[in-house]
This record gives sequence, structure tokens and C-alpha cells, in this order.
Amino acid sequence: MIAALPRAVGLLLLVSLTTPGLVAAREEEEGLPILESGTAAVDLGTQRLTIRYSTTIAGPLVEVQPLIGALGGELEIGPLGEAHELTLNERTFAFGPGSDAVTSGPEIIDLSQAAIAGQTGAQVPLDLLDNIYGHNLGYEFTWNQAARMLLVRHQPARELGMHFNLVHVQGVTTVVFQFSTRPRYRVTTEPRSVLVELIGDRLAGNTARSLPTDDLVLGISVATNGIRLQLADGATVENYVLDDPYRLVFDVFRDGRQPAPGEPTAPPGRRRERPTGIRTIVLDPGHGGADTGAVGRSGLEEKRLSLQIARVIKRLLEERLPVRVVLTRDGDGEVTLERRAALANQNKGDLFISLHLNSAVGSSARGVETYFLSLDATATSQAHAAAAASVGSQEGDPLFDLQLELWDLAQSRHLADSRTFAQLIQEELNEALELGGRGVRQAPLRVLMGVAMPAVLVELGFLSNPNEEVKLQDPEYRLQLADALVKAVTRYRAQAQGLPEGTDEATP
Repeated sequence: MIAALPRAVGLLLLVSLTTPGLVAAREEEEGLPILESGTAAVDLGTQRLTIRYSTTIAGPLVEVQPLIGALGGELEIGPLGEAHELTLNERTFAFGPGSDAVTSGPEIIDLSQAAIAGQTGAQVPLDLLDNIYGHNLGYEFTWNQAARMLLVRHQPARELGMHFNLVHVQGVTTVVFQFSTRPRYRVTTEPRSVLVELIGDRLAGNTARSLPTDDLVLGISVATNGIRLQLADGATVENYVLDDPYRLVFDVFRDGRQPAPGEPTAPPGRRRERPTGIRTIVLDPGHGGADTGAVGRSGLEEKRLSLQIARVIKRLLEERLPVRVVLTRDGDGEVTLERRAALANQNKGDLFISLHLNSAVGSSARGVETYFLSLDATATSQAHAAAAASVGSQEGDPLFDLQLELWDLAQSRHLADSRTFAQLIQEELNEALELGGRGVRQAPLRVLMGVAMPAVLVELGFLSNPNEEVKLQDPEYRLQLADALVKAVTRYRAQAQGLPEGTDEATP
């Protein structure tokens, strides 16, 4: 069981519209009711387009395909019209009808409302355009409801502050560029170098500084219009971004590097070589020892039930897939949250699943829910405080500051994969058991922080609900729960490794 999260609940009052050209508000299974739909003009300054649009109480939704054709980028649409992938300046953005978020690598961007499937293609909220074309190419989007017009203009040039740090930890050099506000830029990888080219922005002040000698990053050149990293022969580079504050992060390493004799284990979040597939799965039975977790009316304890289910999942996974399964505990011992993450990282896990049972005031709450990590400011500051307490205060030491930051990066780069995995788990549990799923949620869960792999926490039912407690005491029902989780792992593994979906037995 995890602590209940406060949720804001709003009541919406919809007003019927009778203006010509408007359609009556209609309830849909998902998303907000459509208040109006039709055609709108797009003013691009030197060009005009006509697109389809709809409006809801949350604002306008505009047809995206003609805009991409005018502004640039390559769009791929899945066979059912659900999955959309827009590639722009070597970055890929995934979105689709029914989703109120857009993802790009590990970055997940929440939107004001979900995209919808329009008559002539997907219609998206303006903040999706802002986050892709505004942040990357400097476009500004303004909707004029009275004129039914979308105005597209370039934003004025900006001057940005920036500072950076470099640290080499166990074969991986990490360079973090932190900006005063989100820059507009493109990243280009060239032989032995990486160029970060600013678009419509300029760097302010003097950012020149001496750097420690490094075998992978030979130099960093900073100009007002961009940044260049000089790389050693054979170096491989990956980049990703983090928000609040905005950071552009580069990991530089050599593929297939093996540790030297006696070399210590890499810290959380760093790998010596790129992952080659889903080979090791870490199962984390919640609670243990004096920490019983939730307790049902009959005395059924969460700590015992989570371990029983974990053991069944382990057996099924090892029977069906060529994987190794590690339990963070296989008895009634107490394991700290930090130790659980450390065990997962030390065993070089490729997936982390924390298993729990829920509880609520009253007995009516029911169903399963799946969480992935939310890195809010409070959770991050608590993690930093704990790390600082463990090693002593070294405030102002750039190396120490960056090492603390590595803990944040450990799960941040896996958030998109964690979200995908959580959705697959929820789908399988809902379909197999018809539990009335409570959905996929995001929360600052300490057990998931510092885990350097896609990670989720699953609440498998409510011990406070007498009916669910009776079901959870049934071994056959627990087998069904375990089977659904194994199916979700199988689907995720197939997607991650490019295998046909449903592949249970594949050569590792």
C-alpha cells in the first residue's frame, strides 16, 4: 500500500450553443465534449492554409497533418491511425488520439487535453504544437476564436544563460548543460563531434571554463550561437533532456567496454554498455519484517501476500521467457527502499516491478492501479538531502553536485518506457480479471527513485474491501494476477526487442 494522493476534482458546466455552424455538445466515451467543429484558416505570414478544427471547454484542437507539411518534419502514422510519430531535427515525438501527453525519448510532456481523431486526421491542442515547434523552432501559435483562425509567427530572439558540468564515472562521461529557460535548438551528430545549434536564441555571458582531462570528451566549445563537443575516436553519444530546470544531457561511452580487474560497480543510472534486451527482471515484494503494510479484516497481511504473488510471477517468467528473475526479498526480512533500488541496479535489471496491495478508508474502493515515477521538486530535494547526509556536506563542489544529479537522472531517462510498461500492465489486468481498473498514475514514489531501468509499482487490489480480500486469499485468483503481469512483461519485451507480439519463447 502507498499513501493516498490528493486529487483535485472539478465540476464542468456546459452551455448549449446555438450560433450557426456550431454542433451541439456531445458526450464521448473519452475526452471532453466537442462544443464546435468546422474549418479554420491558418495564417503563416507568407502562406495560408485551411484546416479542420474542434473546440472543447479546454480550448481548440487543430488538424495537425497540414501544419506539419508547412512547418517541417516527417510524420508516420500507425496502421490503425492511433500511433503518431513526428520526427523533427533528429528528435521523435510520439502522440495520438486519446492521449493527453506527448513523449520524446525519456521526456513526457502533459497536454491541456487529449488529441482526438478528426474526420481528416488527428486534431491536437495548441500546447502540443508549442512544445514541438515552439520550443524547437521558435514558432508561436495564437488562436482567434471569433475569426476561426490560427496565427503562426516566429517568436522574438532571446538571450539565455547557461552553465555546464562534466563528470566521468566508471566508463561513462556525463555532460550536463543547464539553461535559464528552455532553448530552441537542434542536435547534429558528426564524426567525432556533436553540435548543439541554437535557433533564434543566443547564449549570454562568458561560459568558458577549464574542464577535467577526459578520455571521451576531448573538449567543449561554446559560442553565442551554439555548443560543440569534441569526442574521442570510437566514442558513442546519447542525449536526453530534463525539465525544471531545463537540462540537456549527453552520455558518452564506448560500446561493449568491459570493466578493468577490480573496478568497482557503476553507480545508479550508469551502464558500461548499451542494453541488448530484456534479460533480467527485478520483482520487489512490498514491505517486510516489522512493516506489515496493509492488513485485511481477516488479518491477511500485505507483506505476506506480495511475496506470495512475487514467487508465482518469478516461476511463470522463468518458465516462459529466457530471463533471470531477482527478488529484492525472498523472506520476511525488512529491506529499506534505498536497498531495493540498489539491489535492482547491482543485478543490472532491465525491468523493475514493485508489488503492493492497497487500502482505503471504508470498504467500497476496489480495483488495480499502476504507478510510474513523478520527479516533483519535493521528491528530488528529499533525495538530495538523503544523499548529502550519507556522505557529508560538500556544498559548492561541482563534482559532488553532479554526482547527486546522477541519482535524479537514473529514472528520469526511463520515464517514457516506464509509462508504456505501466499501461501494458493495466491493460492486461483489466482484460484478464475485469477488475474495473483505476488506471495508470504518476507519483513521487521513493522506491522507484534511483532505479536505473523502466520501473513501475502495481497495487493489485484493496485489502480493505472484503470481497477483494476473499479473492486474494484464493491461490487460483493470485495465479490469474501473476499470469496477467507475465503477459504484460512478454508484450513489453517483444516491443523492446522487436519480436512478434505474443512471443513467449525467444532466444536471448
